[in-house]
Amino acid sequence: MIFRKIYLRSSVRQSICRWLQSPATVCSGKIIQSKVHFFRNYTTPFCSYSKSNASFTLRGCSFSTQAALDLPAGGVIDIPLAQTGEGIAECELLKWFVQEGDQVEEFQPLCEVQSDKATIEITSRYKGKISQILHVPGSIVKVGETLLKIGVDEIPNPTETSDASEKMTSLESDFSGSTDISSVPEKTKFGGVSSTPVVRNLAKQYGVDISDVPATGKDGRILKEDVINYAMQKGLINETPACAQQKHAEVSPLIGGGYEDRTLQLRGYQRAMVKSMTLAAKIPHFYYVEEMNCDALVELKKSFQNENSDPEIKHTFLPVLIKSLSMALTTHPMLNSRFNEESYEVLLKGSHNIGIAMATPNGLVVPNIKNVQSLSILEITKELSRLQKFAKINKLSPDDISGGTITLSNIGGIGGKFGSPLINSPEVAIIAMGRIQKIPHFAENGNVYPASVMTINVAADHRVLDGATVARFCNDWKIFVEKPDLLLLHTR
Repeated sequence: MIFRKIYLRSSVRQSICRWLQSPATVCSGKIIQSKVHFFRNYTTPFCSYSKSNASFTLRGCSFSTQAALDLPAGGVIDIPLAQTGEGIAECELLKWFVQEGDQVEEFQPLCEVQSDKATIEITSRYKGKISQILHVPGSIVKVGETLLKIGVDEIPNPTETSDASEKMTSLESDFSGSTDISSVPEKTKFGGVSSTPVVRNLAKQYGVDISDVPATGKDGRILKEDVINYAMQKGLINETPACAQQKHAEVSPLIGGGYEDRTLQLRGYQRAMVKSMTLAAKIPHFYYVEEMNCDALVELKKSFQNENSDPEIKHTFLPVLIKSLSMALTTHPMLNSRFNEESYEVLLKGSHNIGIAMATPNGLVVPNIKNVQSLSILEITKELSRLQKFAKINKLSPDDISGGTITLSNIGGIGGKFGSPLINSPEVAIIAMGRIQKIPHFAENGNVYPASVMTINVAADHRVLDGATVARFCNDWKIFVEKPDLLLLHTR
């Protein structure tokens, strides 16, 4: 089967045919006479080779000069679900972009799947006709299981790239018969910008001029997220994803007074939560509760809003809390670590990748803001806004969700004064923040005054952290929250 796929490449096929048509081969000054027999029946693989005083039989390949010239280059190809990420064994099929009988082009989107880490678009590596679709939306598909069958006239040659590693990735994908996911290995120039065919197709789908899209990828490459973000800014994306509408339709009858029992299958992020919370239940937790006076934080937010000239930026308390948390982690790195249970080692993470728990129509998801220690409050605000938008439309990338070092759960944004969160393993701490509310406080002279107070609850892994360490961390974080002007003294 592997040989057949190698042979179907026209460049390899031409080389084989030229070799077969030559009467002899010269090697080290000796004439080597070769006899190679090809059979069309691939169930009886046999290859014989002979030269003077030497002969051997090679099994596992089927050769025939005539068959090589007559063999059709196309056929029906199985398109399996490719490996979408490390540790991913299955995905939920969200929706199809094609139907049986449709003609598809190379890199055209076929379907959208969701793992417990991200939503991914599967694209076609072949030009042909959809022969058969094997799964319906909502199905759980195992990695390697066939998604659909495509009838092709000819298997295309691999795109030449300058990077040897990218060539190897493309070759391995052809051998396994898998499809590309979200992005393809090769980079191409289009209209003076660097992008992939999938990204260009997405831009065309949204009616976006790709040359107008700001690039955030390496070497000025335009990514899929750049196109989506640009389309959202221009108001070209404003609908709720079909999968979210479907989930809402499933749950709404329960709210409307339906009296029949119904079974809801946990999907995507909800399945991931089952796994992570089951793992978290094995961790010995302890909790530390503190109150923070947020009067200065309230005034700072008003100042930011008054000076805001960008209508797309909305200032909230959260970016300042995230930055002040990063400042406190600088002097208390144990809270920004990971614990290896097998080796009894604690890995102190250099980057502050602070995760933010978000409730979405598709379940709870925790994307993280990378390298907070190097970002300004304005940069944190913009990145937080991007993650919130992508989480809402179920377009977070695997990189957005992976690599977190500590988590914030802002339950106060929905309502609630106090919560006891569970650690997002392999992290060692998670912080739940309640709502900011006005309560009476006593001044030093005994007078009562209204204060804006927020309750926080730090859940810590007692295998790594102790109460004194968490208390000292909270004291430093509290100083930065109650006196945010001190952030200026420590910001690099």
